Amino acid sequence: MFAGTYTSLQTLKKPEYQYTTGTNRFVYKFTSVGPRGEIKKIVIYSNTQFENIYNLAFGNYMDCDDDLDDLSVSNNHDTEKVLATVASTLVHFIRNHPKAWVAAEGSTKARTRLYQIGISQNLMDMPDEFAIFGYNSLGNWEPFTRNRKYVRFLVTRKQNLPHYE
Repeated sequence: MFAGTYTSLQTLKKPEYQYTTGTNRFVYKFTSVGPRGEIKKIVIYSNTQFENIYNLAFGNYMDCDDDLDDLSVSNNHDTEKVLATVASTLVHFIRNHPKAWVAAEGSTKARTRLYQIGISQNLMDMPDEFAIFGYNSLGNWEPFTRNRKYVRFLVTRKQNLPHYE
């Protein structure tokens, strides 16, 4: 059962939706509101085979099987607010799991591009305690840079970096 509290960090100084989260802070739910009505959304942070590395999955919440659909297109004209909300859950998740490294990749190339645009637009508003990396087409991780193409992303606290002082 999902027992959560309503919270909103206003992390990026941009409009975002209120969301709920369970006590373990692995699942976040919120509702997109726009011309297509109210659309339930869900962000799930899941373990990977590597210690302290989590995958971020995001999409429309499917009540019927308590899962997500990461291929549907909502077209509710609130993309920036939705992405700001997902970013806020990311900050909340990492602050509650301080050693976490969170990986994210769109379910399609178009979605990965959309996520990259969202990161670029919100980069200056991310709290200074976080480091964001992009995985480029040459197979290398590098600090996220605007106007470079990436195929996936990784976020952690700067204190988790080997060279952090």
